[in-house]
This record gives sequence, structure tokens and C-alpha cells, in this order.
Amino acid sequence: MKRENMQQISLIDQLVEAKRDEYIRLSDRIWDLAETRWEEYLSVDAQIEILEREGFRITRNLGGLPTAFVAQAGDEGPVAGFLGEYDALSNMSQQAAATQACPVCAGGSGHGCGHHLLGVGAMLAAVATRDYLALQGLPGIVRYYGCPAEEGGAGKTYMAREGVFNDIDFALTWHPGPFSGIFKYKSLAVIQAYFRFSGIASHAAASPHLGRSALDAVELMNVGVNFLREHMPAEARVHYAVTDAGGTAANVVQAAAEALYVIRAPDIEQARDLFERVRRIGTGAAWMTETTVDVEIDRACSEVLRNATIEALTMANLERLGPPPFDKPDRMFAARLAESISAGDLHECLDAYRGPADTSGLADIPLPLADEPGSLTGSSDVGDVSQIVPTTQYLGACYAVGTNMHTWQLVTQGKLPAAHKGMLHAAKVLAATAVDLLTEPSLIDAAKTEHARRTGGRPYTCPIPDAVLAPPLRNRASKRNLA
Repeated sequence: MKRENMQQISLIDQLVEAKRDEYIRLSDRIWDLAETRWEEYLSVDAQIEILEREGFRITRNLGGLPTAFVAQAGDEGPVAGFLGEYDALSNMSQQAAATQACPVCAGGSGHGCGHHLLGVGAMLAAVATRDYLALQGLPGIVRYYGCPAEEGGAGKTYMAREGVFNDIDFALTWHPGPFSGIFKYKSLAVIQAYFRFSGIASHAAASPHLGRSALDAVELMNVGVNFLREHMPAEARVHYAVTDAGGTAANVVQAAAEALYVIRAPDIEQARDLFERVRRIGTGAAWMTETTVDVEIDRACSEVLRNATIEALTMANLERLGPPPFDKPDRMFAARLAESISAGDLHECLDAYRGPADTSGLADIPLPLADEPGSLTGSSDVGDVSQIVPTTQYLGACYAVGTNMHTWQLVTQGKLPAAHKGMLHAAKVLAATAVDLLTEPSLIDAAKTEHARRTGGRPYTCPIPDAVLAPPLRNRASKRNLA
């Protein structure tokens, strides 16, 4: 191992450790706030307060989104982008450091995906990178992007549509989990849309012939889509919910009804094609019932493009740093919590991450980069950033093995020392990788060449149409119209 690499890692380790207490407090503060998508105002303020003290220049309302911002340090050189998040999940309230489900507030929100760790860890990585460049007298522009509404909101996709990532050279982020390694799991592109049907109300007994049922249209659409399933790509998914049945009176022909559809496919082109087929079924249901249908795209995400060049650098830095420094109390709590994790949940976790079973509750062996990706077939708005610039996601061990996303077990571990150690460790890995890229232009060139090959040279096209406002802006527009 080259001496200069170890010196670099050692300095980055010192820079992160020097600020550990302040950033742990920030992470815990955001865990306590548990603000859900598009409502992360206090979490944003808490991050910006520290970034301003660190000397970063802040741009709020990035891309017109009230809880998006960017913090920048440096004025010349290549541009590194760190992606952070801070949104929580509804109905995930849970006491910290518990070994059974016990909400702090029934129906309240909680950090069931670890975004309080994700955002603060990425932010600390940006600060450590800036500090390293300053100490070494090296050029480089460092940006931290505060990204709202990853959970069901596609905040980064709206940001990407406004071009806020266009001038960075590469992007780095991470996600807390039960293992350390590269976040190399399959990502599905997604399009989510509302189908709103309008008909004519009438008395269902006295004058049913005068009515045109919007609810019938919703039901016919759902039946049609269910018949479509046989003819979809094998990895595609279609989910739906009836979000408005029109009313509760059964003796009324319902004049309005609504369904929400989520269409997923391996890539955004397949998702667009499948969405058009679903849309035509909705149109057909409207024709059959003599109603009308209005289709509103709510959110969309492209699939994640991996970058082997940056992944190899990230993995090398993980190996230089070694595992997070979990200790005996960390492992004892993980062992107690494991009693609440079913055999099925443990199997699901190990299968999804392709992780080893023998980990003594906390994993300190990195997942091999060469292994085949697991089956975490969800969707992420990181995909849209990755379509624009070379992007890599690190996976950081913060939780007991067997912990699955969006569970009370994940929430309860969010303020434990093990979670803090995993967050600090992730900051070091990301900062070291950023320094590698910023100080060796040929590595950035290689990452960009690979990115161009993976995209086929096609320019990025946002899957959310220009006319679709982000939800907080829609709400403002609705209030203005009502006024």
C-alpha cells in the first residue's frame, strides 16, 4: 500500500474525528425532528447553520424547491458534489435504543431509512474534503447538495430537471445499512401518476341511467391493468391505490374518483412505454363509462447508473480504513435486538445484500465488490443524478444484521453509538474518494469516459415533464388560485 495513500487516509481520519461530536449532535437533532418529505424546514436550517459556520456559501430554494439547498466552498478546479438527504417517514415513530416496538407518538413520523445519518455523513465528508484541500493548498470546488423528499417525492429528479447538477464532475453519496461496501443493488426506474375520472352524479335507484360513474371507470381501469400484467417485462412492477372512491353513499352514482398508479421498470424507457400502456387503459375505461380522465404525473425517477471507476476507488479507501470500530456494547445491543428479528426478515436482509450470515450481530467485513448485486429492487432519485454525471453510492454499516429498511428496528438504532460510528466511517470513505478524484484529473476523465459509454452519449431527459410542479409549489399555486 502506497505511503502517500495512508498519509491521506490518516489526515482525513483526523479531520473527521476532530468534528465528530458536533456532527453526531446534528444527526441526533434531525432524528428527533423526523420531518417528512417536502416539510424538512428545521432539518435544513440545522444543517445550514453549521455549514455557514464552516464558511460554505449557501444557496437556498435550489431549483425553486423550498427545502433544497447547495453549500459551496472553493472557486476553481474540478467540482465534487456530495448528495445529502434528511426526510423521515410517516407512521414510523419509535423510541431510540429500544428492543421492542414502542412509538414515541402514535402515528408519528420517524427516520426509518436513516436519512438523518445519510445527510450529516455526506455533509461531514464535504467539510473534511474542503479542509483537506485547504491544508494541502490544492484547488477544488466542494459542494454539498441538501436534497429533500427522497421518500416518495423524487426531490433530486426535480432538482436535476432544473440543471443544478450539470456542472459538477462527479457525485458521491451513501446509504446506511447493515453492511459496508458499494451500494450496487438493482434500481428500477419509476413513474407515479394520478388518474382522476369525472362523470355525472345521479340517484342510483331513481335515475341510474342519467349517471356516468367515475368509480366504475376506476374499477375497469384496475381490471384492465391486472390483465396487462401477463404482458409486461418480467422485472416490471405496477402498483395502485384507490385514493378517492367518490364518496361513502352507495345510492349515488359517483361523479368523481381517483386512482394512484406506480409503474416501475428496469430503465426509464421501459417505464415510459409501460406508463403509456397504462394510460391507454385509463383512457379506455373512460370511453367505456362515458366519463373523462385527467392524468397527472406526480413523480418519476430514472434507474441508477453505476460507475466502476469510482466504485473501485471507494472500495480501496474502505479497505484502507478498515471496518467501523464497533465495540462490545455495540454488539451486545445488536444481539438483543436480533431477538426481535424474525428468521424471514433475516433471510430477506441477507438475500438482498448478499451478506454473510456469521457477523455476530454487526458486520465488520466489507461486502466484496465483485459479487453479483442483490435484490433491493426499489427506486431512487439518485438515479437521475447518475444519468447526468458519474455517481457512486457507498453502503455503510450502521445497523444490526437482519435490519430491513422502513422498520421500527431501524428507527430505534438511529441514535446508537454504532450508528454514529457508521456515519463517521462513511464520511471518511467519501472524503477520501473525493480527494482521490480531485487530485488526479485522469481519474475523473476515466469516470466520465465510462459514464459516456453507459449512457451511449445520450443527453439526460428528465422523466418529469416541465409542466409538472413539485408538490410544495403545487400547493402554493392552489392557494393562489383559491385566493
